[in-house]
Amino acid sequence: MPVSAVSPSLDRGEAPTARGGLPAVLLMAGSCLPVLGAVLLAPVLPRMQEHFETVPGHVALVPLVLTVPALSLALLAPFAGVVVDRLGRKRLLVAATVLYALFGTVPLWLDSLYGILASRVLVGVAEAAIMTCCTTLIGDYYTGRLRDRYLALQTMCASVSATVFFMLGGALGAADWRAPFWLYAVGLLLAPAMARVLPVPVPAAGRPASEEDAASERGPFPVRRMAGICLLTVFGAVVFYTVPVEMSYLLDDLGVDSTGVIGAVTAAAGAATVLGSVLFTRLTDRPRRRLPALLLLCAVGFLVMGVANSLPLLIAGAVVSCVGTGLLLPSLLTLAMSRLDFADRGRGTGLWMAAFFLGEFVCPLVLLGGKGALGSLASAVGLLGLAALLVSALLVLLTRRASRALPHRVPERL
Repeated sequence: MPVSAVSPSLDRGEAPTARGGLPAVLLMAGSCLPVLGAVLLAPVLPRMQEHFETVPGHVALVPLVLTVPALSLALLAPFAGVVVDRLGRKRLLVAATVLYALFGTVPLWLDSLYGILASRVLVGVAEAAIMTCCTTLIGDYYTGRLRDRYLALQTMCASVSATVFFMLGGALGAADWRAPFWLYAVGLLLAPAMARVLPVPVPAAGRPASEEDAASERGPFPVRRMAGICLLTVFGAVVFYTVPVEMSYLLDDLGVDSTGVIGAVTAAAGAATVLGSVLFTRLTDRPRRRLPALLLLCAVGFLVMGVANSLPLLIAGAVVSCVGTGLLLPSLLTLAMSRLDFADRGRGTGLWMAAFFLGEFVCPLVLLGGKGALGSLASAVGLLGLAALLVSALLVLLTRRASRALPHRVPERL
C-alpha cells in the first residue's frame, strides 16, 4: 500500500470543531440506522413468507426484503460521497434521515411484495447517504485520537444495536409482521435534532467557510491513495462478517441445534467484537503498521474454527477472530480517513463504505464457493484463515518496502 498523505488537520493538531457530546450521540444514532435495516426484519421473514405465499417466487423475494438495502448501499455509497462533497454533509444527512423514515414505513400500508421490495431499495439509497454523511462528519468534527475513539465507538454502537434491533424485531413481530416497520419512524425524531444541533463542518485550515466554498476549491481526487485501502477493506469486510453470517451453520454442522446455545454463542462473538473495538481506543501505534498483526489474529481464529471438532474449540476460535475484527474495522476506517482532506472526505468515505458493504455482500458467496470446492464450511473458513495469513505477510513486506524506499519522507502520523 502506498504511504498515506496525512491531512492538514492532523499535522496541526487542531481542536475538534464540534463541542459537547450531543453531536457525537446523534452521529452514533445515525450510524445505527443502516444496522436497523439489516437485522430488524430477520425474525418476521417466516411470517412474511406465509403472507405472500401466493406470490410467484416469494421464496426468493421475501429474503431480499432484508438484504436488498445493503446491496443498494454498496452500489450507491460512492455516488452519495460525491453528493456529500457537492451539496454539504449536514444538509444531505437531515434530508436522507427524513427519507429513511418515509421509505422505511411504507410497507405498513402496502400489500404488494414488489412494492415493498421497491421501498426497500429506496431505504438502501437513504442508508447510503446517512452512513456516508455520519462517517464523514466524524472525520470533519474530530481529529487525532479523539476521532479514532469516535470511529471505534461507531463500530461498537453498530455491534450492540444489531442485537437490540434483532430482539425488538422479534418482540414486535410476535404481534404482526408489519409492526417492526414502525421503528423506521425514529428518523423523524432524529432529523430535527440533527438540523438543530450539528454544526456546519469547518475545513482543516480552521477558517470558517461554507461546504460549497470547499467544493469549489477541490483538487484532483487521490485515487491511488484510496485504491489500496478500498481493496483491503473488501477483504476485511469478508473477514468481519464470516462469524456473524456463518456461525449458526457451523454450529449445525457440529450437531448443535438448540436456539439457546446458538443465541449464547452469537452473543459471545458479538461481545468479542465490542471488546476489540474497546481495545482499539487504547492503541497508540499506526493503523497501517498494526494491520498485519490484526489480520494474523483473525487468521488464527479462523484456522482454529476450521479444525474445530467440538463446541468449546469453535467458540474459542470465534472469540479470537471477533476480537481481531473488532480491532480491524476501525483501523481500516481511520487509515482511510487519514488519507483524505476536507474537500475529498465525502467521496473517499463513500468509496470506503461501498468497499465495506461489497465485502459484506460477497462474504456468503465466497464461503459458499469454498464449501463447494472443499466439501465443508469449516474447511472454507480455514481456507479464509490461510488467505488472511497470506495478506498479513504481504502487508508486512509492502510496509517494509515503503519504509526503505521513502526514507526522506516525513513518517505518517497514523
